[in-house]
Amino acid sequence: PRLPVPVPGGGPPAAPWATLRVMMRALVPRAHAAVRLSSGCRGSSSHVASKGLLERLREGPVVGDGGQVFLMEKRGYLRAGPWTPEATCEYPEGVYNMHREFGHAGCDVHQVFSFYASEDKLANRGNEAAAKHGVTKINEEGCKLARRAADEYGGIMAGGICQTPSFLSGASKEAVQEEFHKQCRAFKKGGVDFLIAEYYEHVTEMEWAIEAAKQYGIPVAAFMCINKHGDLHGTTAAECAKRMAGAGADLVGINCHFDPFVSLECMEVMKTALEGAGHMR
Repeated sequence: PRLPVPVPGGGPPAAPWATLRVMMRALVPRAHAAVRLSSGCRGSSSHVASKGLLERLREGPVVGDGGQVFLMEKRGYLRAGPWTPEATCEYPEGVYNMHREFGHAGCDVHQVFSFYASEDKLANRGNEAAAKHGVTKINEEGCKLARRAADEYGGIMAGGICQTPSFLSGASKEAVQEEFHKQCRAFKKGGVDFLIAEYYEHVTEMEWAIEAAKQYGIPVAAFMCINKHGDLHGTTAAECAKRMAGAGADLVGINCHFDPFVSLECMEVMKTALEGAGHMR
């Protein structure tokens, strides 16, 4: 039970290999393992809904949703290519129905439909979502829809930030973190219960995301899309794990790109590194 296993994302070009996210029992205050399991259907509960992420993790597994981007693209609510979630403004009932279906399937965490919803991505390569709706509205409307479903099914709500075109273009730390803050401010206003930093291929940007997210006073889960060999700059998976925990992540894990067996190998490397560095006891 102490062996972590991978966590999927909501990913675009590199698809997640499953559609549910679960975060396993929290092992220590600073860094925890992440796990994905399946779950049966469950109804709403005001008592359960009052519990936050870390409190739930101390009691056992927490099941999340995931795979939102491909699911919504297949239903015609999202364009392949940009993979951005302006559907929160244009097709709110479609987004809400997606959240309800995840709730009916048994998820505990309802993630705001906000993957690739940083302002620079919404305006990237001719995308008109930023000009038409704006980063704040897309994320705020997403919060309203996820909260409706979370309240209905007794779950909690998470807002997510992911890698940015700004970082890949060589922008400064301040500029990249401002992209994260634009989303996080909307999440804070929308009342998310915790933040997810996911789908990062470079540990430096991962650290910047965690640092920005931690400023909002709620738990932060951090997931990179790497294998046991590490990130795209050659930083080992062990070092990535230690740097993620060192930046302040409450949960450390991985998502996307690889199959369960490759991902499990990576999680073993990360867990060993975290234990050796004193982040897990």
